[in-house]
Amino acid sequence: MHFTKWQACGNDFVFVTGFEENLEEITKHTVEICDRHFGIGADGIIFILPSDKADLRMRIFNADGSEAEMCGNGIRAFAKWAHELGLVKEKRISVETGAGILYPELLDSGLVKVDMGKPHLTASEVPVTGLGEGPVISRPLFNEANRKSYDVTCVSMGNPHCVIFVDDAEKVNVAGEGPSLETDPHFPRKTNVEFVSSLGKNHFRMRVWERGTGITMACGTGTCASVVAAILNGKADKEADVELDGGRLHIAWDGNPESHVFMTGPAEKVFEGTYKL
Repeated sequence: MHFTKWQACGNDFVFVTGFEENLEEITKHTVEICDRHFGIGADGIIFILPSDKADLRMRIFNADGSEAEMCGNGIRAFAKWAHELGLVKEKRISVETGAGILYPELLDSGLVKVDMGKPHLTASEVPVTGLGEGPVISRPLFNEANRKSYDVTCVSMGNPHCVIFVDDAEKVNVAGEGPSLETDPHFPRKTNVEFVSSLGKNHFRMRVWERGTGITMACGTGTCASVVAAILNGKADKEADVELDGGRLHIAWDGNPESHVFMTGPAEKVFEGTYKL
């Protein structure tokens, strides 16, 4: 299997072009491929595939073998790699994902800007249960597993997110609290968990526990969800910069539920090679 390794704010992926490779066979080995000691090492595997709805199709499998709907950091790397391969020629392309068709654009600065679509805010869309109907904004949630109460804001960017604002994200035991929140019964499809603290006006620090992967250095959809949650809670105004373990992302959203969220950030190729299945 020929692969290319990419990272976007430290969120790293094994990319495979699925035009010739056997996807079913590769996905059987997702866990071992993503293992950082015995495999290539990655937060997930992303396949570049043909699409009859968009320029290309993206499928992503988490490090635990589960398939995710979308990945914000991954789609930036996807766009750059697709251009390098010559699969697309325009700077703005359409990509079919499990969260719908999204539109990444290569900027002259080397960054990639992605139209992430509309945030989904109602409880049924996220989905989240037991916290009332409509948008779940700063609602109390008691987690039975760790016996703690949280004020949560829930947002779907095509995948579920539980955003928790804290005084200092650096002091949160993400490894201890993340797993029990990911699998909390309030989230029927599990959830990604973001711990967010303010660094100043429209400037935040975010740490994340990703569903199916664990702690990662960044999460693009989670960063989008965090800024949407900040705007909904009156903590930000239309856009913000977010500091992640692996870098910085800029997110813009005007607060209208019908408006799209835009994410801008880097993506870099690390190396490529051949992996024996």
